[in-house]
Amino acid sequence: MTDSIFQTLLAVAVSVGVCLLYFAGSNWLLDNILARPSMPRQQRERLREGVRPWLFIAPALLLLGIYLVYPFFETLRLSFMDATGEGFVGLSNYAWVLTDENFLITIRNNFLWLLVVPAASTALGLIVAVLADRVWWGNAAKTLVFMPMAISFVGASVIWKFVYDFRGPDNEQIGILNAIVQGMGLAPQAWVTVPFWNNFFLMAILIWIQTGFAMVILSAALRGVPNDTIEAARIDGATELQIFFEIMIPQVMSTILVVWTTITITVLKVFDIVMAMTGGQWDTSVLANLMYDWMFRGGGDYGRSSTLAMVLMLAVIPVMAFNIRRFRAEEAQR
Repeated sequence: MTDSIFQTLLAVAVSVGVCLLYFAGSNWLLDNILARPSMPRQQRERLREGVRPWLFIAPALLLLGIYLVYPFFETLRLSFMDATGEGFVGLSNYAWVLTDENFLITIRNNFLWLLVVPAASTALGLIVAVLADRVWWGNAAKTLVFMPMAISFVGASVIWKFVYDFRGPDNEQIGILNAIVQGMGLAPQAWVTVPFWNNFFLMAILIWIQTGFAMVILSAALRGVPNDTIEAARIDGATELQIFFEIMIPQVMSTILVVWTTITITVLKVFDIVMAMTGGQWDTSVLANLMYDWMFRGGGDYGRSSTLAMVLMLAVIPVMAFNIRRFRAEEAQR
């Protein structure tokens, strides 16, 4: 324990020291080598203004190049290779993707996740944000809803394993869902093994986690809705539903899109929940799980796993492009 604390403190000290040395060294390099004192003052200032930002972002660019840009091109190259990553096979891996039954099931699952989780999480977060401000115990309710955000995906999966637990048809059930079902006089089920519907049981875990995130962001946005507008609508005879749909939602629509986009990107990367709950069995696999299976199970296949990684990246691009265009449109309106 003491060694771990010491190593952590040493790592922090070394990191801070390196940052300070880089800051001092880059400034010295700029002032004494690049922008030499012999230069005209105006030329020196222009050089400093042009070079200093690049000196400060250079470490970040270097890390992005090593851990993002290079892996992208290497993955793209491997997607045209065979299982060993040495023999060129052209577009064979991409042709396999379009015809493989497991991949088609995976794409269906990913589409369901994208359709259900962002919409449900955003909608529930908005509803909780609106209702919690109307009761005196609203802050306590918000705290309870937000708490799952502090739990890792694997930890949340372990919790929900007990919710869906199934001990056999003739055994006493400890799972909450099966206990409710038995209380209604119905037969218990192994919920995570029921094809198609088991995907929705897994989605419930991520919705449970992300609703708190949506609630916090949307609650802050709703506080920016002018009270005068709401009071004027009430005086004019508007119902609470009309105020909600015709005043509140339009006022926070940009924030709703931000929340929806953020959760969508999280859904595209989902891996932990499926791996912890089912391991991708019973037709619950998503793209990240299928990629993991081809790379790290059964000996590894560099070509097909890289192809799946490229497909996953291509799925993210439209969401990012939509987000960038929306931000540019907002900047243009300001």
